[in-house]
Amino acid sequence: MASTAGPASAHERRSASDATGVVVLGACAAWSLIAAAAHGGRPEGVLLAVLAVAAGYASGRICGELMPVAAPCAGAFAGLGLAVAAPHIGPGPHVTSPLGQTGATAALLTLSAGAACCAAWAARPPGLRIGLRLLAAGIAVAAALLGSTAGFVACLGVLLCSLAADRMRRRAVGLGGLALAVLLVTGATWATAQDALPDGLTVSLEGQLTQHRVLLWHDALDMAGREPGLGVGPGRFAELSPTVAQSLLPDGRPHSAPLQQAAEQGVPGLVLLAAVFCWILYALWRSPRPTPVVLTAGAALTALAAIATVGNALSFTTVTAGAGLLAGLATARPVTNESAQEAAGGPARNNPLER
Repeated sequence: MASTAGPASAHERRSASDATGVVVLGACAAWSLIAAAAHGGRPEGVLLAVLAVAAGYASGRICGELMPVAAPCAGAFAGLGLAVAAPHIGPGPHVTSPLGQTGATAALLTLSAGAACCAAWAARPPGLRIGLRLLAAGIAVAAALLGSTAGFVACLGVLLCSLAADRMRRRAVGLGGLALAVLLVTGATWATAQDALPDGLTVSLEGQLTQHRVLLWHDALDMAGREPGLGVGPGRFAELSPTVAQSLLPDGRPHSAPLQQAAEQGVPGLVLLAAVFCWILYALWRSPRPTPVVLTAGAALTALAAIATVGNALSFTTVTAGAGLLAGLATARPVTNESAQEAAGGPARNNPLER
């Protein structure tokens, strides 16, 4: 009876997380259309991002079941190759700062480091596991060489979190800590945009983020205050931002995903963005994969969320698809190794039920 109840319970948990994801992503797409119908705008960017996350997640689930080591390893090399071959992905200028690139370059390298660490935990031979962790360290070095300080810090943080994940027995505690970290970064960004921080701290942050970026945040917050319900419309930030109008080479983005959502889609859009991140953490919590794999992926996706809070990372389809892919890999149920061990009735190391 126990052997029957276990797989059934796991299937129910996965079905619940999958259904939640469908509802949340569907709501994001629907709300972008509603906001665009109310004030005009171009919802295509949001719809493409939703499609990229869904496609990446589905691909990750499939590849993770068939190739739990090879798939994330291939993803790590693909992300690294994209970042190195095209360090300025996408058209238009980039807002630079002492943090370096906080857009697609930093995001892709962070996701690549997370994928390499997930592959290391899934690998059985010790030599292969060490090699994959060296790959993650090499990705961090590549971030430094590309001038992405934010990417270097994020990759290094993911690697350290992955190494420490083996000591975390209850994944809920680790995932809760990651959610708190994103909340703190978002709160600091919001406080900076509102000039709510002490003068000395504000000056220090502006030195790291650049005054231009902070002015963009001010404009986004003003738009959100004028239209808190529906926002000004998807893709209309560039049309209504005084800072963008005065810039010689504007890229039309506020360089902060939460502030862009609040400005263009109102408070409901911001809530839906937070719901997507919460759904990913919920799916990881319900994942049948070992806790180190789950926490490693969670650390990489949390680092991505932090980068997106102070940059334009989520404006690139490669990043949103990569985030969905990593989440799918970390929530897949491999048909070999772990499944065979469970079928044989053997104990699983870092039991996923220890939540």
